[in-house]
Amino acid sequence: MDHRGRSLLEIHIAVLLFGLTGLFGKSVDIPARYIVLGRVFFASLSMGIYFLIKRKDIRLTCGADYTAISLLGALLAFHWTAFYTSVQVSAVAIALLTFSAYPIFVTFLEPLMFRERLKKIDVLFAFVMFMGVLLIVPEFNIKNNLTIGLLWGMAGSVSFAVMSLLNRRFASSYEGSVIAFYEQGIAALVLLPMLLFYRPAVSAKDWGLLILLGVLFTGVAHSLFIGGMKHVRAQTAGIIASLESVYGIISAALILGEIPSLRELVGGAVILGTAAYSTLKSSKEG
Repeated sequence: MDHRGRSLLEIHIAVLLFGLTGLFGKSVDIPARYIVLGRVFFASLSMGIYFLIKRKDIRLTCGADYTAISLLGALLAFHWTAFYTSVQVSAVAIALLTFSAYPIFVTFLEPLMFRERLKKIDVLFAFVMFMGVLLIVPEFNIKNNLTIGLLWGMAGSVSFAVMSLLNRRFASSYEGSVIAFYEQGIAALVLLPMLLFYRPAVSAKDWGLLILLGVLFTGVAHSLFIGGMKHVRAQTAGIIASLESVYGIISAALILGEIPSLRELVGGAVILGTAAYSTLKSSKEG
């Protein structure tokens, strides 16, 4: 297998692992914020050990970068908490599909944050994706768990959009794995004080799942994704990444018995199809 073929395989494996993370929200019997604490703690710990073994220099260049990346770590803690709350109150499909709609917010935030021109075609794509989101939930009733799940999912989507834009500042200066290590470590520190007020009973099975989530499905998956991008275009990786929701929904149907409704399938097809087309169009323009 050549370098490009191996890189494509690594990215597909990483995206498959990312897609399966939603299952842990249903499988680990503790509140969402504690699942996130376990995830970021074991992910940052495993990545830190890896860096020590490799004797990798992960120091940032200035104090301002430490401050900025600390804020991003806090935002990551909120993002994943919102995501797993969406999973727990509704369904894996709802959480994944609303997360996939984050380009809606990127479309309008990016011009504001980087003084770039807002393109009409991007606004059209955002509108179509928003229509897909509206299709997912049959009724907007705050007492309906699907609606609550969608709102939490959209909160996670907004926070991820902000994170993806702010991470542009570091992308040219640091490796993705280094950024991920700091953000996950900070997220763990932000969430750690929760244990002073409440410590959930964690079974041996839950401990095992949390370690698996942090080490394999976060640390290893992220490393595979970043490593695979060495020989694959970013646009290609972006299109493959859109399969995360597909993998997650299929696995939830097979493992948890969560069969998506026709509305969810149609809405998801609109969201994912628009995201894939937008990515392809951007790659041709670039």
